[in-house]
Amino acid sequence: MKKNVNVGIVADWLVTYAGAENVISEFIKIFPNAELYSVVDFLSKDNRIKFMNKKSTTSFIQKLPLAKKKYQKYLPLMPLAIEQLDVSQHNLILSSSHAVSKGVITGPDQLHICYVHSPLRYAWDMQHQYLKGASLDKGVKSFIARYILHKMRMWDVRTSNGVDHFIANSKFVARRIKKVYGRDSDVIYPPVDVDRFTMKEKKEDFYITASRLVPYKRVDLIAEAFSLMPDKLLYIIGDGPEMEKIKKLAKDNIRILGYQSDEFLQDHMERAKAFVFAAEEDFGIIPVEAQACGTPVIAYGKGGALETIISDFEKKPTGIHFQEQTKESLIEAINIFEKNICLFTPLACRKNAEKFSRDRFNIEMKKYIDEKVNAFNKNLVE
Repeated sequence: MKKNVNVGIVADWLVTYAGAENVISEFIKIFPNAELYSVVDFLSKDNRIKFMNKKSTTSFIQKLPLAKKKYQKYLPLMPLAIEQLDVSQHNLILSSSHAVSKGVITGPDQLHICYVHSPLRYAWDMQHQYLKGASLDKGVKSFIARYILHKMRMWDVRTSNGVDHFIANSKFVARRIKKVYGRDSDVIYPPVDVDRFTMKEKKEDFYITASRLVPYKRVDLIAEAFSLMPDKLLYIIGDGPEMEKIKKLAKDNIRILGYQSDEFLQDHMERAKAFVFAAEEDFGIIPVEAQACGTPVIAYGKGGALETIISDFEKKPTGIHFQEQTKESLIEAINIFEKNICLFTPLACRKNAEKFSRDRFNIEMKKYIDEKVNAFNKNLVE
């Protein structure tokens, strides 16, 4: 990498620390002198350490009422907000986008590489789920929300032209980028901290699932399935708006543990017979973390899970995919898993998880950025 590269890193928003923030953290490790930009920045001190204590330049939304807790309510203003961030001093822009950061304005002498976790979920194929979950699927408010999302789709497609190169976090997302923006993208899987997990050979006789209890995670489906299998013990770790619904579904063989520490979750994932995952995710980090523990995964066969879990019994399998988001399909997959449990080894799971490590991500990203920067600079000279 040439020393004179001046880098700006752009985030959607910095409030919690999840997949998109994890990518930004790795970008900062690659470019420690880079400047950071975001629509809002309310990171805690503990999480800011992962960003080398960098604070970001933020938009006007940062100072709006209740922005810290209700920042997503300002989604209609975010296209305008991201366009007001001045990144003109940088010759390389790296954005980590699942919403609006790719829309930052750049010039013809600036190289913009966008790492896409998903095209704007609320406006595209998750629009109907979003409206229903927000109780905006009927009435005048629904009409207004749909009109706003229509405008955001138009903005989202238009601003895709300002990106020089798209990187997708999975082949699944690459297909979504092609469908939505009509653009090709390269796939570099996101970094997973597999090194903090320990592979455990001896497993205990229980299943586990863990996630925020929100509708699209389909933890309710998992609870329904295990309620019909009273001889199988399930631990559910997580909290969220679906908690009461899941409690009503749960039978005596289901232990709902609520929110727990990372250490508690890690210990249970290491000891579990299998991890159960029913969501359709763009990538899905936690199934990879489970495999890093040497624990096989039973997952819905759509989205990123098809790329992170080996279900072919002839290729050292690390899990099973169930084909429909129904309790019947999940029960069938669990029964197949138990009949063939000897085929799933902790070592195979661990080796598969290591394909998605932080070190691998950094090596691939450095090589990719080097190639694109060199090609861009060559074109500028010519």
